[in-house]
Parts: sequence; structure tokens; C-alpha cells
Amino acid sequence: MSYIVEERGNPNTLSYRLFFRNADGKYVSPFHDIPMYADKSQNIFHMVVEVPRWTNAKMEIATKDPLNPIKQDVKKGNLRYVANVFPHKGYIWNYGAIPQTWEDPGHKDLDTGCCGDNDPIDVCEIGTKVCSRGEVIKVKVLGVLAMIDEGETDWKVMAINVDDSEAKNMNDISDIQRLKPGYLEATVDWFRRYKVPDGKPENQFAFNGEFKDKDFAIKTITSTHNFWKALISQKANAGELNCKNTCVSEGDSPFSISKDQAKAVVDQTCPCGTEDAIPCAVDKWFYYEK
Repeated sequence: MSYIVEERGNPNTLSYRLFFRNADGKYVSPFHDIPMYADKSQNIFHMVVEVPRWTNAKMEIATKDPLNPIKQDVKKGNLRYVANVFPHKGYIWNYGAIPQTWEDPGHKDLDTGCCGDNDPIDVCEIGTKVCSRGEVIKVKVLGVLAMIDEGETDWKVMAINVDDSEAKNMNDISDIQRLKPGYLEATVDWFRRYKVPDGKPENQFAFNGEFKDKDFAIKTITSTHNFWKALISQKANAGELNCKNTCVSEGDSPFSISKDQAKAVVDQTCPCGTEDAIPCAVDKWFYYEK
């Protein structure tokens, strides 16, 4: 199963969007239409790459927009970039989400004591390759970190691209510590401090910031998939989320849209144009005493 992306609007501006099409050329939602599993029997999952490693633009699946394209997050009218909190440069993994998952804001997690953050579950992919924005890859899940972000549960799944040369040697969270020493500690440090430059406090973690193993991670992903199934079948309150899709819902569902209706959504946006320069301030280092 392959997907291609189509850029619309001007890169590095508020108009920029990245839409998805399947192998048949039909526009699809990366939130709803791409299957969660790439191979269920082997527990191999699809991951939608939102942010390539070492980059700073806070790109994300637009859960409230029709067809849920990837776009850059906005704060107070300005495009968001994560700061380089020394010694980290941008995102330190390929960062993205597992499709067909949803962290339900109406469900209080028994382990964290907090409700979900209303987004698909996040993934940190630790392979060698720097992926492309919008790339849909197959990943092996290795573990999970439970971040508490402003009172909400925000799971961070650790995974590796199945095509990575090291994937065959990575089967659980302990293998990251063994083969990539320091990476897990850097991951906790990154998530703890990345919002401090914006004037916010350090993030907190359940389980004292310890990573849970592969089995726990898969159980957590499965739970968020069940929340998504309730969402897409109208058994959960969607709120402001846009659940329109072209492949999942039956024809009588209000969430089902045709191929032509999906194309009309894309046609309402501007064609891809000239990109703006990324502000020089994005390259600045941010230092502070831990």
C-alpha cells in the first residue's frame, strides 16, 4: 500500500498544506483512511511522518480540517517552530503519528490519571534515514513514554522503520538502550524541556519518566485504535475533529465523502507556490540551567 503527497499553498507560510493520495489517485485522510496496521500478524504499524529529523517546523496532521492534511501549527498568528534547546537540534527523531488512533479527551487513563490530548498517538522513529515530510513508513514498535502535557496524556511511541538496517536487532525498549546508548535519556530531556523557551514549565511524565516496554506500547496503541473506532462510528463525541474520509465510512455515514468531493476540498486551496524563507531565529540555540 503506497501513498503520494501533494503540496498546496506556499511552503513556510500559513497557506501551506500537504494532502495525501492513495495508489488509485484518490485523496485520503492520513488520520482516518490509512490503515493502522501494515502487518497485523507481525505487529507492524504504519507511521505518517510529520516532521523529519533535525528540522524545527512543528508540522502536524490537521485533525480539524477536511481530509486532515499536514500543516504547520500556528500560535498567535505565527508559524510554530520548536526551539533548539541545547544540545538538541530540532526534532531528534523522525516524528509523526500512527493513523486510525485517537487519544480520547473524554477518557481518563488509569496509569497517568489524565485524559487524552485529542490527537492521534505520536511516534518517534529512531532509524538512520532522515525521512521526508508526509512519508508513510512501516515501523516496529519498541516501547512508549507517557508524557503529561499541560494536564493531558500524550503518549510517545518509540519505533524503528522496518527497512532500517538495525531493525532486525531491535525488538524491545532495552535494545535502544543497548544499541543507541543515551538516546532514551535524550528523548526524555527533549520532551521535558522543549516548551520552556515559550515560557511554559517543564513537562512531566508518568512512571517517573521511565519507558514502558513493547507489549505495553502495543496495548496502548490498540486502546487508542479502539477510541478511534468509536469516533469514526459516531459512538464518541467528535467535537471539532473532522472525520470526513473516502475509504472507511459506509455511504450512509455523514463522514463518508466521494472521490469528487475530496478533490473539491483540495481544489479550494491554492496551488503550490514559491516558498518563503525560514526565519533566521529558528537556528538560534536556547540555553538554560536544568
